Amino acid sequence: MKMRQLLKDAAAALAEAGVEDSALEAELLLRHCLGLSRSGLFLRQQETLPPEQATRLHVFLARRCQREPLQHIIGSCEFWGMDFLVSPSVLIPRPETEFLLEHVLSTLANKEPPRRVLDLCTGSGVIAAVLAKELPEAEVTASDYSLDALAVAQTNLRRHGLEDRVRLLCADLLAAFPPKPLFDLIVSNPPYIKAGDIPALQPEVRDWEPHLALSGGLSGMEIIELICAQAAPLLRPGGWLFMEIGADIATETEAALRRKGIYEQIKVLPDWAGRPRVAQGRRALPFE
Repeated sequence: MKMRQLLKDAAAALAEAGVEDSALEAELLLRHCLGLSRSGLFLRQQETLPPEQATRLHVFLARRCQREPLQHIIGSCEFWGMDFLVSPSVLIPRPETEFLLEHVLSTLANKEPPRRVLDLCTGSGVIAAVLAKELPEAEVTASDYSLDALAVAQTNLRRHGLEDRVRLLCADLLAAFPPKPLFDLIVSNPPYIKAGDIPALQPEVRDWEPHLALSGGLSGMEIIELICAQAAPLLRPGGWLFMEIGADIATETEAALRRKGIYEQIKVLPDWAGRPRVAQGRRALPFE
């Protein structure tokens, strides 16, 4: 069968399985099988797919029709213009986290660069990698509770030549750090989905991504509440805390930041789709 027809059949199978953007995903799977660019595949669409690659494609299609994420099948995901390894041990990086990082970096622009930075709940390590790349003078620490996640993060840091720039730490949130001012910047994409909402998520998320990195407890606020409390003594005066949050807990997150009486410039910002997405607070400067 020629590749052009194979693509049509693959797209139809994916659409029947409920996969959105089925035509694009069929193309991406075939390109992955052949190691081709989009233009390279276009030039070969009248050719017949060799038997070995055809078998491989059918295996990939079967996995995707079971709603295994495309990124797990391909083994990587593009984020911030870089290619990152992903696996069932970590969340798949999403545009919302790019928005978080864009806001962090724009807020810090034209200010004294942070010297010590923490990526809390690092997962695949994408936040730590971007911060190390964009803040070359900073000392970056990336922490996570999951050893499996940290192994993925380590691979990604090596992939981008950043293994000497980022220190990895296995820790239960901020409990491993002494309660004293250590960081100028803490950035986190913590678990924030309400536990009761997880069964209604897309199968790619519900069945394939780690619930440890998804569930924020019954209220969605359990981890965020802890971060707001634990981060306060660890931030230097003038230091920033930024968190990605769920759109349904914006009011509660802002209240958690205000409750400490330590943060200023507290706000929740909408993402590109207009949904509340990033919460921020700045450790107040001492009175002179």
